Amino acid sequence: MATIRDVAKHAGVSVATVSRVINETGYVHEDTRKKVETAIRELHYTPNEVARSLYKRKSRLIGLLLPDITNPFFPELARGVEDEMQENDFRIIFGNSDENANKEKEYIQTFVQNNVVGVIASTNHPDTDTYRKLGIPVVFLDRTADNRPSVYADGREGGRIAAHEMAARGSRQITVIQGPASIRTALDRYQGAVDMLSSQGIAFNVIQTTSFSFTEAGIWAKELFERYPDTDGVIASNDIVATAVLHEALRLGKKVPEDVQIIGFDDIPLSSLLTPALTTIRQPAYDMGRASAALLIQLLENENIDHRIIQMPVTFTERETTRKVEQYG
Repeated sequence: MATIRDVAKHAGVSVATVSRVINETGYVHEDTRKKVETAIRELHYTPNEVARSLYKRKSRLIGLLLPDITNPFFPELARGVEDEMQENDFRIIFGNSDENANKEKEYIQTFVQNNVVGVIASTNHPDTDTYRKLGIPVVFLDRTADNRPSVYADGREGGRIAAHEMAARGSRQITVIQGPASIRTALDRYQGAVDMLSSQGIAFNVIQTTSFSFTEAGIWAKELFERYPDTDGVIASNDIVATAVLHEALRLGKKVPEDVQIIGFDDIPLSSLLTPALTTIRQPAYDMGRASAALLIQLLENENIDHRIIQMPVTFTERETTRKVEQYG
């Protein structure tokens, strides 16, 4: 890999001259500038972005923190963030916290050490001092807290839709899987579902969970059918958990959707590939990612912002783990 000294030698100039060209500081004769730029291209030289940002006291680096990269929902968010940032000449440093608070703090520290100018965080702990005292703009993605800048989907409406559609298709012994109590968006989904079921006088049970983790989803699915074997409808906290419920139901010899209906949340790509394909509430993950990046850029550029909190709509995606509503109309 070429260094700044290699570029200087190739162009026949000093290292200081190359630095002035790269950092756009000081006077450099146009002919000399062209020599340096040609040398950079020919040697495929890439400036050290961190060192460059420290020199200029301004970087184009953004920290992106996600809780679980094994969940396909979060790479969709990340792609939206990346595309919007790249189009605006920003670069991303990425961290995967595994829903671990200590690991999350370490990544935030790494972001700061690398001179990021802003952070986008899909964190399970948005209310902590880790973010309040950060000193740079933060946008919460798929999370929200204390009226701070955030982009998230309308989980409460999603929960209501799931419960309404489940009831409309004939389920009367419904189990709602509640997501982590520390995450407001998870509570919104849960509250929307139970409010709708209660208003319709439909019996329901609740399975409480502590994360959206793939590794624990199977445990909760087994617990569900052990505690509530007569369950004929499951509203899951996300598609990963819904997939585990589907697997467990089929393992137990239950027919889906005849014996038990299942509705997920997120609409990850895997959902349409399952057999039977998963009915779910769709969050516009890619669009949410782009919107969070655009909001952070506005904060960095000190623009007047009308909407610092962006709530995006959800939609019902009907597939094969629910019955046709016409059967019960």
